[in-house]
Amino acid sequence: MTVASPEKLAEALDSVGYLADDGIATAGFLALRLGRPLFCEGEPGTGKTSLALGLAEALDMPLIRLQCHEGIDAAQALYEWDFPRQLLHLRALEASGNGHLDVETAEQSLYTERFLLSRPLLKALQTAPCVLLIDEIDRADDEFEAFLLQLLDENAVTIPEFGEVRAEHPPLVVLTSNRTREVHDALKRRCLYHWLEHPGLGREIEILRRKVPHLGEALATQVATAVHRLREMELLKPPGVAESIDWAQALLALGKSELDAAVAARTLGSVLKYSEDLDRVRAKLDKLLA
Repeated sequence: MTVASPEKLAEALDSVGYLADDGIATAGFLALRLGRPLFCEGEPGTGKTSLALGLAEALDMPLIRLQCHEGIDAAQALYEWDFPRQLLHLRALEASGNGHLDVETAEQSLYTERFLLSRPLLKALQTAPCVLLIDEIDRADDEFEAFLLQLLDENAVTIPEFGEVRAEHPPLVVLTSNRTREVHDALKRRCLYHWLEHPGLGREIEILRRKVPHLGEALATQVATAVHRLREMELLKPPGVAESIDWAQALLALGKSELDAAVAARTLGSVLKYSEDLDRVRAKLDKLLA
């Protein structure tokens, strides 16, 4: 699917429940139009991963997700050889040859597509057009970043035993980072960059109304306002939009239509995840809900 403008992309995202501001819509549009990866950085909970999910749904393309973690390598991200099936194949060849095996022929037959197990990166090249989400790239190490460069440059990877696999249609690549460490310039140079902020108050109220059915406007406003005040405090983990939604859902589950100090104290665990933050906020609940 192609889109004519950032405004049209924003409308498409809106139709699947993702409320994009002008900056997000423009960054996504340019990534599509220029065929460049989109590097999204920001605090946890600002909607980076949700953007990739929304793009896939809005553009009617499959989503392929690679969740990065410390120690991730090519075998987990790109491909593996199906060794048990290869072994069975060798035994079948040996049996059909009455115990004699042509080594060169056997080797050639082992490293074919039938024995290739595609992991997310390879699957994206084979499936494209698609949205490839490389989530939390900051959790991976420098070597893995370097490994990604050929894919981002050429929409292709080289498998030594098999050869080059090149995407017929380049995937839309979205990389996310929570900035737990700096990602190298070599990777950033290959991408368009966008920093995602927490949504403004009005946009967060609208997100809550959409994501939490039956949430009244008054309670949505109270929750969003309280969460914005929490983000201004010196907390170990300021709440993101996901925590706002959790809080609103918890209040509805309790049958509440208003956020007061008593119910806030009982439900803070929905929005804060550290005991130090809970203690700090409970001491200032009156100010939080004023």
